[in-house]
Amino acid sequence: MDNRAGEMMAFARVVAAGSFSEAARQMRMTPSTISKLVARIEARLGVRLVERSTRRLSLTDEGRLYYELSAALLAELDAIEGELAQGARHAGGTVRINASVAFGTLGIEPLLPAFWQAYPNIVIDLSLSDDIADLYLDRTDIAFRVGPLADSGLVARRLGSARRVIVASPLYLARHGTPRTVADLDGHNCLGFNFRRAAPVWPLRQDGRIVDRSVGGTLLANNGPSVHRMALAGVGLARLADFDVCADIRAGRLVEILADAGQGETEDIHALSLGGPHMPYRIRLFLDFMAPRLQAFLRDNALDRQPAPLTVS
Repeated sequence: MDNRAGEMMAFARVVAAGSFSEAARQMRMTPSTISKLVARIEARLGVRLVERSTRRLSLTDEGRLYYELSAALLAELDAIEGELAQGARHAGGTVRINASVAFGTLGIEPLLPAFWQAYPNIVIDLSLSDDIADLYLDRTDIAFRVGPLADSGLVARRLGSARRVIVASPLYLARHGTPRTVADLDGHNCLGFNFRRAAPVWPLRQDGRIVDRSVGGTLLANNGPSVHRMALAGVGLARLADFDVCADIRAGRLVEILADAGQGETEDIHALSLGGPHMPYRIRLFLDFMAPRLQAFLRDNALDRQPAPLTVS
């Protein structure tokens, strides 16, 4: 059995105590057992960690480095076990979250009060942006992503899917008419985005295949809610996730158009995190709390996969 943690503890105690015999006394072991544990580390690493003499014990350069790194690892182990031992109610620390503005505002924020009722000592550092966050560079613990994932070493938990829909307000359609075909978009104000990964095209079904339809309009924004609000104000057409506009469509504030052209285009939504099986307890608590509730949010705010016929002309 691998007992490197125990060997590290024995070595650290030897360094702190200044001798094998004193370390053995503190750990209730024999000096020969402590010496064998240190010798096992040296044999595995192929370096000498301590210089032994009858008068004193001194560290080699390699021994000093091993001690510093071991002390840091053992301190982290103590912190992890201490956090677990306190129990979920007393779990603390900061969880750094990144999500798109719409998903964060509509999906995550309403759940936070209940989360703090359960875990009042956890601090949520929430950043909302429609740009893609780098979990490593931005020191992010969890990123909620809509759309395809790039290959990476991140752990992904699927939450559900969203369908992209084209919407407009009844006011806009009354003034400018309702597009009936993809070609009709040429005569309409199509609101868009200006972040790096955005392109001035809408993937739409035309003649039995998906084509990137070039569009243009009077607004380019860096977030979904700005586009959403302009659509509600009657400025133009918007292409947004169904969870973002579902309530407005059901209330008649927005109307889905060209449903057949956009039919079937869905994007998966994932929670991405670092750590895998060694994920900090506070992050695992947040994910386990949020995942089933966000799955329910996406189900409750999904538009029918077969949209109803248009009622606005």
